[in-house]
Amino acid sequence: MAKSKSKAMPGLPATDVDIYLFHEGTSCHSYRILGAHPAVEEGVEGVRFSVWAPHARHVGLASDFNGWNGAQDSLHKIPDSGIWTRFFPGITAGTFYKYDIEGPHRERFLKADPYAFAAELRPATASVVADLNGYNWQDASWQRKKKSITVKPVNIYEVHLGTWRQKKDGSFYSYRELAELLIPYLKKMNYTHVEFMPLAEHPYDLSWGYQCTGYFAVTSRFGSPRDFMYLVDACHQAEIGVIMDWVPAHFTKDAHGLRMFDGTPLFEYADSIKAEKPGWGTLSFDYGKPEVCSFLISNAIFWLEMFHIDGLRVDAVTSMLRLDFEKTEGEYHLNEQGGVENLEAIDFLRQLNAAVFKYFPHTLMMAEESSAWPGVTAPASAGGLGFNYKWNMGWMNDTLDYVGAPFEKRQSKHHHLTFPIAYAYSEQHVLPLSHDEVVHGKKSLLSKMPGDYAQQFAGLRILLGYQMTHPGKKLLFMGGEFGQFIEWRDQHELDWLLLEYESHRMLQMYAADLNRLYLEEKALWELDHKQEGYEWITPHDSAQSVISYLRKGKKVSDTLIIIINFLPCERKNYRIGVPRAGIYVPLFQSEAEKYGGQGVSVQDPIRTDKIRWHEQDYSLELTLPPLSFIVLKRSPAGVKSAHIAKPGPPKQLSNASSRQSGAGSANGKRKTAKSEIGR
Repeated sequence: MAKSKSKAMPGLPATDVDIYLFHEGTSCHSYRILGAHPAVEEGVEGVRFSVWAPHARHVGLASDFNGWNGAQDSLHKIPDSGIWTRFFPGITAGTFYKYDIEGPHRERFLKADPYAFAAELRPATASVVADLNGYNWQDASWQRKKKSITVKPVNIYEVHLGTWRQKKDGSFYSYRELAELLIPYLKKMNYTHVEFMPLAEHPYDLSWGYQCTGYFAVTSRFGSPRDFMYLVDACHQAEIGVIMDWVPAHFTKDAHGLRMFDGTPLFEYADSIKAEKPGWGTLSFDYGKPEVCSFLISNAIFWLEMFHIDGLRVDAVTSMLRLDFEKTEGEYHLNEQGGVENLEAIDFLRQLNAAVFKYFPHTLMMAEESSAWPGVTAPASAGGLGFNYKWNMGWMNDTLDYVGAPFEKRQSKHHHLTFPIAYAYSEQHVLPLSHDEVVHGKKSLLSKMPGDYAQQFAGLRILLGYQMTHPGKKLLFMGGEFGQFIEWRDQHELDWLLLEYESHRMLQMYAADLNRLYLEEKALWELDHKQEGYEWITPHDSAQSVISYLRKGKKVSDTLIIIINFLPCERKNYRIGVPRAGIYVPLFQSEAEKYGGQGVSVQDPIRTDKIRWHEQDYSLELTLPPLSFIVLKRSPAGVKSAHIAKPGPPKQLSNASSRQSGAGSANGKRKTAKSEIGR
């Protein structure tokens, strides 16, 4: 296995060039000069501490060796720089420390290091000296194979490490222990990437990591920085990409953190109206301050360089872009042009993406942007923000509104299934079914589904099938793949005990097989970013709540036919148009018995008729089981289904000719299955 060492970070004092770039807002590696760096200076081992605190009257190093009083252990201010620095001999990795700061009004307070590479385990709040050099990475093969993800399958499993699994006593697994548990699961379930909810140090578990205090310190809840390197390294060796949720939109007000860092609003806006995010009780970064831009851009590069992260999901981008985000009149100011856009934040995001792609061109930069802001994934030169992917929140909202609706109301909501294609190619999208949709009373994905017990499982199967075959990369929050019944609880592990019940085991198998189908069928990702990769067969069958469409790859032979019946009614003699004559076989069926379905399957093979239908020269006819998702593919004669084992002779078979588009019976309702777990 090829090995590579992580890049060494110098612990030397900042040069004039370093300082210039930092103040210009173009430093992409400010973590190499700021923070606590183990070093050897004039033959003596120790640590060089450097911190930006331009308005401080005095900065000292506080630790347990001096009773947390830094009055006598002063750092020295570099003239005209705002940076304080000093080499302390004899200090070693593992030392706890803070900065003892005297503000401009002679007030004194202790602050954690904004550039610290490690932090004390909460509720303690000190920074910890850490040496990030020397880890022997074994992911060289993964790094060599990196290329643009646009034409690759991307299927992301979103994980909150504190609650994915817990030990019997409720304590956390370490990064290294999680490597042994999580990676085999990701491989078994056929995911391509894992996304970790924010891992930067944060004081409060129930913030889920979204209110940070230590942007350069991976949280100590699960181990050391090197332990986290081990987890990422192991993922890469297993060919799993790693994405980190990253939070440049705001930070927590905790006393030891960034707020009023040197006794003045340093990292936040001085204008409290502009700084406050009242809905979250946090503060916005001041994107108009070059040093803050250097801090944040360097932080993004830090995770990519030092921890080999493959992508960043950038949280709450809308809150950065809009001055009026979740604010009422009087709670925000208009910009200098009279608009509500945060012009400094727009410039920052463009600069951020340019820097990331300069140093790491194949990084996945995903924006969680919930408005209709234009050009999120367009280049800055074309007026865009420069991301390469955006979460498709419109698709998510429309889809969940539809699948959560009672069956009798779905006809009137049919446009929620058809309209998302109108903007599917306006950006490069990720389709998220994320943690935000299964908390705060929104219910789990399974519990959102209407109907009886069996219908809820059938509904979730077709939701996952619809997501997997709709244009866009994929993301699913943990638990959705096996039917977590209750919404996510942010203090307890997932309900893995549900896998003792057959319905949940079958759903998990379904998710794994569906993920494998996605990996193997190029039509589901090869032309994801181009309109020619998708074509409606018919979006118009609102009366029966059925949609059908084609997914296409570069080769005509890769084309797939997708048919989804969103009602608990069997549709007999259902005819659809197809582009080519021949034999079509089912690659995948959600109602297969092994997935918990009724076992009603489409006959294999189905021959086309020379009947023009849906503006296609040929057509075929089949029976659609209630609440079903079906994938068909044209195949040479004699080739059988590749992805499902037929459970036996079909219970219902129909391939008779019919001249009535989508003719079907409203009868044949699903039988109510008795709950296996006594809901």
